[in-house]
Amino acid sequence: MHHFRLKLVVFDCDGVLFSSREANRHYYNALLDAFSCPPMNEEDLHYVHIHNVHNSVRHIFRNHHHVSLDAVNAYRDKLDYRPYLQYMEMEPDLMAFLRIIKPSYHTAISTNRTDTMETILDTYALRPWFDMVVTASTAPRPKPAPDGLEMILKHFDVEPEESIYIGDSVIDRDHCAAVGVDLIAFRNKTLNARYHVDNFLSIINLPPFQEKTCAS
Repeated sequence: MHHFRLKLVVFDCDGVLFSSREANRHYYNALLDAFSCPPMNEEDLHYVHIHNVHNSVRHIFRNHHHVSLDAVNAYRDKLDYRPYLQYMEMEPDLMAFLRIIKPSYHTAISTNRTDTMETILDTYALRPWFDMVVTASTAPRPKPAPDGLEMILKHFDVEPEESIYIGDSVIDRDHCAAVGVDLIAFRNKTLNARYHVDNFLSIINLPPFQEKTCAS
């Protein structure tokens, strides 16, 4: 039997690299406010937290039939995302984790963010730490479709069994299941996943990360 050794670590962005719930809350409420609609409720906030921006806009304006989605998207295209970055909190042990794993593994991001991802990578100086970044703009279909992960696996020429994904939502669970990549559930005990963690540094102790010394 062939023994697979871990070669690739893929990250989700929102809820994993960053706690971005408050940034999402401010951003989408600003869109609603611009068209004189009331702010989101908690259920809407949960939805926009895990879906891509196009589905999220459609969702939060679904009952506001007088508002044109084209008008909202045109407004959104001109809206500067940078002010909302102040509400994003990077996980405190992310950089320490990246320093440990980067010499040994390929690293990538598969996210349902679109154009805002570029701003985030630059603002937080994250570019050098990730070999590849796939967004809902660059993948043919957003998560939970397997496209993003398939692009990443192909790019690095690795098998699903040689990869692991760190995510926090059912969207991530389905994204991984479609490709056969194991999921590390980040701060989500209810998620069906191979592993569950509450912080990055505890990931180092998981079995796939303990096999660096084994012959492949």
